[in-house]
Amino acid sequence: MSYTSLWYYIMVILALIIFYLLPKRFSWVVLFVTNFIFYAFIIGNKYSLLVLLGVILSSYLNAIILSRNKWGIHSGIMLTIGVSITSIPLLLWKITDLFHVEVISDRMAIIVPIGLSFFSLQLIAYQIDVYRGQIQPQRNLFKFCTFAMFFPQIIQGPIPRYNQLGSQLFNRKEYSEENTIAGLQLILWGFFLKLMIADKASIVVDEIFNNWQAYKGMYVLVGGILYSIQLYADFLSCTTLSQGVAKLFGIDLMDNFNHPYFSRSVKEFWRRWHISLSTWLRDYVYFPLGGSRCGQFRKWLNVCLTFLISGLWHGNSFRFIFWGILHAFYQICEDVGSLLFERRNHHGDKKSESRVITLFCVMLGWIIFRANSLKIGIKMIISIFTCFNWNVLVDDSLLRLGLDIKEWIVLILSMMVLLIISLVQERGIVIKEKVNSLGTIKRWIVYYACIVSIWIMGTYGYGFNAGDFIYGGF
Repeated sequence: MSYTSLWYYIMVILALIIFYLLPKRFSWVVLFVTNFIFYAFIIGNKYSLLVLLGVILSSYLNAIILSRNKWGIHSGIMLTIGVSITSIPLLLWKITDLFHVEVISDRMAIIVPIGLSFFSLQLIAYQIDVYRGQIQPQRNLFKFCTFAMFFPQIIQGPIPRYNQLGSQLFNRKEYSEENTIAGLQLILWGFFLKLMIADKASIVVDEIFNNWQAYKGMYVLVGGILYSIQLYADFLSCTTLSQGVAKLFGIDLMDNFNHPYFSRSVKEFWRRWHISLSTWLRDYVYFPLGGSRCGQFRKWLNVCLTFLISGLWHGNSFRFIFWGILHAFYQICEDVGSLLFERRNHHGDKKSESRVITLFCVMLGWIIFRANSLKIGIKMIISIFTCFNWNVLVDDSLLRLGLDIKEWIVLILSMMVLLIISLVQERGIVIKEKVNSLGTIKRWIVYYACIVSIWIMGTYGYGFNAGDFIYGGF
């Protein structure tokens, strides 16, 4: 059961009916039960569920212990123990896979719960926030499970904070037609991003990256650009679908993206990309290390350590670690005043240039990110600068990568729609308000046009089985 499957939305509809029919004080129970039903369909085995429940129980108990001031100076020790227990499954999975400890790695692959990377950070943040006195612990274990396993976001985020999500889960709002419309609009937009852009682009991307020896130069550049778009559309789609379903229940999940490819520096990119992860790393890694309050060298070291953790979080391979360090290197270059970056951003005539340079640097990182190995990724990047086969852009070479001319046109037009909407939103215009201000007939024309486009031209296989979300693998 995935966020694009028919069974998922049947489950959501049934849960919604019961959710709003029951008295308010029982509404969270519906979410609690739905969480377990959803997770039971996707885990595949009982061991994963046991690991998940074990991590949740340890976090629940440790937070209650931390809230009792009698521990005094030993509270830090209790926090370390609690966070370590929460982190053990994630660290074992990452490290054994990274160093190819096959005996342990193969067993971990069986018991690792889906969404482990996301809910581990969620539970670590919860314990630290209790330790800091920023929140009070949830003493009802079943309510805590409802927070820890909230089904729209447990697999691929956003990574919520308890003070943002907890109060919404246990204080049901009255049914609102406005929330229903907003939720359905988000779901429709999420399907458009997934089926019209991400899954179409993946056909070309997979062909180029999986057969990299046959494709050099411009092929790699095209593959890098398309993968940058695919990854963004795919992850934005997942976040949007999560927000849409949560909105149907009257719950607001945080935005995870703010048009990151319009950034004028890599620093700005990370303020706009995967915001829930970026802010988590800032609040629970970078700031505790000293942030930028210490000397310049120490600040750079903190940046490197933070992005080293980010790279390891994203994948169990040295190419992800290299990718993380690469982004740290970009930001160090910005700090030393490279003319290619931030110092030129304040000149109006250099804004576009800064955006292009930033996007190109980010794209090079994505090539490493997507390649089958670090060595292959570096070879692919080198070929961009050494193989000048520009002719592939004007002959029919691109039509041999898995998409015919009609599918290329659909993909390009869909990407243009995303670009135009992003530009409009970047200027502060709220698309939802514009659509809602249309007359009923015009508004439904927009809805039907989107639905028909997805139905006829979307990329999915027999039985409507859309591709897995990329970030679900992290």
